[in-house]
Parts: sequence; structure tokens; C-alpha cells
Amino acid sequence: MSRTVYVNGHYIPEEKAKISIFDRGFLFADGVYEVTSVLNGKLIDFEGHAKRLERSLNELDMDHPVNTEELLSIHRELVSRNNIEEGLVYLQVTRGVADRDFAYPKSASPTLVMFTQAKPGLSNSPQAQTGIKVISIPDMRWDRRDIKTVQLLYPSMGKMMAKAKGADDAWMIEDGFVTEGTSNNAYIVKNSKIITRQVGHEILNGITRRAVLRFAAEQNIDIEERPFTIEEALEADEAFITSATTFVTPVIEIDGTVIGNGQPGSTATALRSIYLEESLKAAI
Repeated sequence: MSRTVYVNGHYIPEEKAKISIFDRGFLFADGVYEVTSVLNGKLIDFEGHAKRLERSLNELDMDHPVNTEELLSIHRELVSRNNIEEGLVYLQVTRGVADRDFAYPKSASPTLVMFTQAKPGLSNSPQAQTGIKVISIPDMRWDRRDIKTVQLLYPSMGKMMAKAKGADDAWMIEDGFVTEGTSNNAYIVKNSKIITRQVGHEILNGITRRAVLRFAAEQNIDIEERPFTIEEALEADEAFITSATTFVTPVIEIDGTVIGNGQPGSTATALRSIYLEESLKAAI
């Protein structure tokens, strides 16, 4: 049975969904996206994703296709029509359809597409129990990583580099310091203090990142927002990542070197539990 997807105001079977070859998302990666997790049939931190979407659109001088209330309604309708209990809702906004030209078109209407993915067991991922392995790679992306654009080829390459070395993901390095993972924010823990890169153009300000750091502060865990090196990470007591679909996931190995005792750390484990509990309470 095919999924129901959303394309520019219409709910249709996925096999009937079509986008013009002149859509600027296809021609120029001129688009932004968000991914909202679904647990127990409810949306996790929808408001945060909606606000970040608005920021991304504004940064690119792109029109908003729908308002926040309409966006929430579409999310809920897709979750309902596709019977999603655990999974995600993906949305993508592009500048729209116009003849190919580097300059932004003046009259194009934005394209909005959305779909769901069922992910049974999302909240109880085996990787959360075992931890993941990462490698370090050069960060070769463009400099506006704070905008959540669909320019994801290099992160995809990074994940493939990791798989080729028997790892799960990659942390990217710029000027000697870790920026972030291919699709997640990166953290280390040393002497009970969380260290993670400060928000700027170099990284995406993760919605899960903000929530986790807030919960950590409420637990009186020290937090230091600054760049850190791979060498620091290798000497850390523990490490972890956060994202909308991995929540809080421990990192147990970097570049073949075991972190701490090689087991998921207590800080990451506790924060994952708190994040899931509190996020489910606030889910809509």
C-alpha cells in the first residue's frame, strides 16, 4: 500500500507525485528542509522545527508557502493518513519553478513537498544501547551551514567514507576543530562537563541540540560551548551526538580509538532518557 504524500496543496499517492524538471530544488539545490520525529503518533518539537524553517527561508529570501498553523495541519494529516506511530515527517521547500537562470526568479511560487517514513523502534534504537563509531574527515561544505539547505551531497559522501572504514558516521574537521557530524551535532564529556561547538555559521543549530542542552542545564551539568579538537575527543570520558532522528546517541570510538571505557557513557544515557521523557510530554 503506497504512502500518501503532500505536493503543493494536494494529498496524493506517492507514485503519482511529480515535480517539474525546472524546479530550482532540482536544478540548483535551491531549497531547505526539516525533519520532525513522530513518537506515539505525535510530533516531537514541531514548534522548534517550524521556527528554524522560517529562519532558513528568510535567510535565503524565499517565500513561505504556508503559515505555521497550516504546516501543523499538514503534518498531522500525513501522520494520520499513513498511520505513523514511530517515524518522521520530511518537508522540503524550494524556490519553485522557473527557466534555468542563476538569478532568483521574481515570480516563482515556492514548492512544498512532504512525506512520512515509518521507523518502528525509533525510540529504542540498538545504537543507543551499543553506541556508534565515527571517523574524522575534512569539512568541505559551504560556509552557511546554519541554513538547513538540501545541499547534502558531501554529508552523504561522509557517511559512505565512514561505512567504508567500518564506522557508522563521520565528524567533520575545519581548521583543526570538529564542526559537527554529517547529520548531527557533536559533543564530548570531560570531567562531567559537556563540551560542544557554539552556534554560528559553521554548524546547524539543532532543534534536539537546544533541547538537550536545556535539559542538561536543568540537571546542573556544566556546559562549555566552544570548538574542540579530535585530540580532545580521544581523551574525553565520553562522547555523543544529537539529532531529530537519533535523539541522543553515544559515540564509543573515534578514528579507531575507544572513547572512555568503550561503553555508552552515563551522561549521554541519562540525557537520552530525559529527552525522550520530556519530549513525549510536550509532543503534539
